Amino acid sequence: MSHLPVAASTFPFLYSSSGLDSLKHLKGMGYTDFELMIFPPHCWPSQLSGDQRKEYKAWLDGEGTRITSFCYPLIDNNPNAPDPHMRQYTLDRYFEAIDFAAELKCPYVVMIPGVYGGLIDPPKEWLDEWFVESAKKVVAHANGTGVRILLENVPFTHRPSAQDMVDLCGMIGDIGVNYDVCNGVFIKEDAGDAIRLLGDLCENVHISDSPADVFKHERLGTGIVDVAPVAQALKDIGYDKLTVLEMISDANLPGSDPDGDIRASHDILAQHGWAAL
Repeated sequence: MSHLPVAASTFPFLYSSSGLDSLKHLKGMGYTDFELMIFPPHCWPSQLSGDQRKEYKAWLDGEGTRITSFCYPLIDNNPNAPDPHMRQYTLDRYFEAIDFAAELKCPYVVMIPGVYGGLIDPPKEWLDEWFVESAKKVVAHANGTGVRILLENVPFTHRPSAQDMVDLCGMIGDIGVNYDVCNGVFIKEDAGDAIRLLGDLCENVHISDSPADVFKHERLGTGIVDVAPVAQALKDIGYDKLTVLEMISDANLPGSDPDGDIRASHDILAQHGWAAL
């Protein structure tokens, strides 16, 4: 498993830079593989002109870089909302992301179930029905485009665990998993066991750290995530794909140091078998 490749997410620059400027910044740090966040004003496909879309492709091709995954964060969308209009709104945004991913030859778009855990939530079987219906439509839109849809485990959804991802994959069909290590550890899931459970379903990995009591995505080495068992589990399943450093901080805020967070986290990964920066 030695020298697993590492990609960097544009999440810290969601409100401070455009998607393309963020990619250029991360390239300056030494990265050639990226996860691009899909969210306005950072990168919103429906607002990009034809020339702007071409500019992304020209820069990626010219620099020998690649966007390896798109992620549409769970901020103002819900693919399993009770309201069918919200579900359709969310699907339309996923369709736009898939189309743009296909233009840029990005192989993955990450899909997340909707928020769960309010005062009175719909029955989980209803949420499953709505989400599976939505996910099947997203998968159908991606068919033939060269883009594959991956589900992500997220603590504040109705399906937060690796076993939930396995179950949803069985219900949806031709779909894989983006396993977020920090998300799994935060719900007290053994990340190594979770990765081994997923096996070949695991096609992309997110990694970061968090305190035990407050859900965050911070630099590695500051919280509850131990990368050593993650490295062993990835080796056990023969994983040879990307691990995305997904720090969630706002570069606009005083005292924020996303570059330092990324570098420090990558150094820790490099000590455990991932490729050095």
